[in-house]
Amino acid sequence: MREALSGAELVNFNSVGTLEAWNSDGLRSLAKTMKIPNMIEKTLRYPGTIEYLRVLREGGFLSYDEVEVNGHKIRPIDLTAKLIFAQWQLKPGKEDFTVMEIEIEGSENGKPKKYVYDLYDRYNRETQTTSMARTTGYTCTAVVCLILERGYARTGLVPPEFIGEQAANFQFVLDYLEQRGVVYKKRLNQ
Repeated sequence: MREALSGAELVNFNSVGTLEAWNSDGLRSLAKTMKIPNMIEKTLRYPGTIEYLRVLREGGFLSYDEVEVNGHKIRPIDLTAKLIFAQWQLKPGKEDFTVMEIEIEGSENGKPKKYVYDLYDRYNRETQTTSMARTTGYTCTAVVCLILERGYARTGLVPPEFIGEQAANFQFVLDYLEQRGVVYKKRLNQ
């Protein structure tokens, strides 16, 4: 596992321009539930974000270890969150976007294959729904509908990759998202 903020690179997207990418750790369940020898997840933000986050981390502002300030014990992460949360919220009139690229490489029917899923989604002005709400919330409600309408019956703690084990379930979620304007474009690179 690589340290967060390592592996920095600049990535260009036709839809939004150049973004900064770095290693992050959102693939945690996949490391235990599936046998995938090489996985990388990178977070994308505007250039300069890595240095900003490093200053916070190296300065101790993200620490969970309590420090004493004027006789009171506080965790620096709690103070940092309190100070910057309002500043980081999307302001009225501002619009967000989501860009994602998923590459899946391996063999299919004994031949090497590489599938790429691209997503570019924007704030929906008509419904005033943020892209982050659209891409995450609609995915969650798709799974709820899958359970209610299709009878998905696996019990217990079910990570997302288990839902996608069956192609019909995966397609159900993609169709649900597409009906709401969240469209993953699939391409085959050989």
